[in-house]
Amino acid sequence: MTYYAVIDTNVFISALLSKNGDAATVKVLRAIFDGRIVPLYHNEILAEYQEVLHRKKFHFEEKSVQMVLRAVKEFGMEVFPQPTGEILVDMDDLIFYEVVMEKRNDDAYLVTGNQKHYPIREFIVTPAEMIGIIEKTNG
Repeated sequence: MTYYAVIDTNVFISALLSKNGDAATVKVLRAIFDGRIVPLYHNEILAEYQEVLHRKKFHFEEKSVQMVLRAVKEFGMEVFPQPTGEILVDMDDLIFYEVVMEKRNDDAYLVTGNQKHYPIREFIVTPAEMIGIIEKTNG
């Protein structure tokens, strides 16, 4: 089964920083390449990925950043969301929320390490929860 998911930037940061191949964030990234997760994106989300993953404090190799960006574009689906009127703790996260809301009819998820930035909803999950959902259905 394939799942639609908006991947918060912090998930990619954690995956690229991780030394543990079994970390949930690494598994989320791998699930994109395996075709189990179709990443949902918008140009504003791609711009955030680009900006944040290039921050000097992370010391990510350019090839790693480009691998993530290419995977999202190549395996993902661009979404043009309608405004939700939602007020979030960090309004920079609004585009992530609006993209997932646009695809809720397709059971889309928002995968984040910062759930406190979003309203409490069953489709806003941690990387570990997302992997649990995938493994439960795919055995």
